Amino acid sequence: MIKKELIIIGSGAAGLTAAIYASRAGLDFSVIERYPLAGGQIVNTSEVDNYPGFIRTTGAELSQKLREHAEDCRTDFITDCVSKIKKQSDRFEIKGEKETYYSKTVIAACGAARKKLGVKGEDRLSGSGVSYCAVCDGAFFRGRTAAVIGGGNTAAEEALYLSKLAKKVYLVHRRDKLKANKALQSRLHSAENIQTVLNCSLAEIIGDHKVEAIEVKRNGVSEVIHTDGVFSAIGISPESGLLQGLAQLDEYGFAIAGEDCKTSAEGLFAAGDIRSKPLRQIVTAAADGASAVLSAEKYLNG
Repeated sequence: MIKKELIIIGSGAAGLTAAIYASRAGLDFSVIERYPLAGGQIVNTSEVDNYPGFIRTTGAELSQKLREHAEDCRTDFITDCVSKIKKQSDRFEIKGEKETYYSKTVIAACGAARKKLGVKGEDRLSGSGVSYCAVCDGAFFRGRTAAVIGGGNTAAEEALYLSKLAKKVYLVHRRDKLKANKALQSRLHSAENIQTVLNCSLAEIIGDHKVEAIEVKRNGVSEVIHTDGVFSAIGISPESGLLQGLAQLDEYGFAIAGEDCKTSAEGLFAAGDIRSKPLRQIVTAAADGASAVLSAEKYLNG
């Protein structure tokens, strides 16, 4: 049994920043992460050019810098998988696979994960051409063909990353125009091997033992596009299962919390992509981590 003033769950940008600020505040805290040296979604970002102080870097490099900073602050990292959080009278009981933890406050910085496409063939071919991370799996499609499903910034970034490896990249979006920002759209138009396919919804992923093609529909008419891989980039779902029944969530499952990161459960704070907010970026996740610690410190001080 481990007792702390503060437990931070998750080691992405929000969790690592919270660790830095918790250390500076002199709190007795630990960070619980599912995997050693985790970094959240940052790790899967090929290029970062909008984080202050870093003109151009990769997600993995930025994540490593945040990690090194937290380690320099003597952060106690614990590798464990949390299965449940229970509120008791004056503390939280946090059940992990290896240990049970007790803490007066908790910062949930569990992040979010890519949404599934929800079409026939996706689950069967997952890992056999169906992917949710171009940085992780892009090398498998060097000199081959790939399709990215989505129209936002993430989809554009995935397509641009894959264009450096694959001979052909299809960017499939269900609407008549992309949602990605103008800078990314300009880069997309400049890439000769990226073909944008608009007004098309994905109907099926085709293949026996590996991805061979996708079926898309435009105005009810089906079309088959031959591809070796399919990358989902249609949005994210919060990793908020631990908070269900404990704190108020919005209709999409994100934790309802203001800029102070306070949830409806006293002593429980939500930081990063798990929080309901208009902008989810590395810089806003880091800001949440700092704000959550300030709120937790005020709560601990009564």
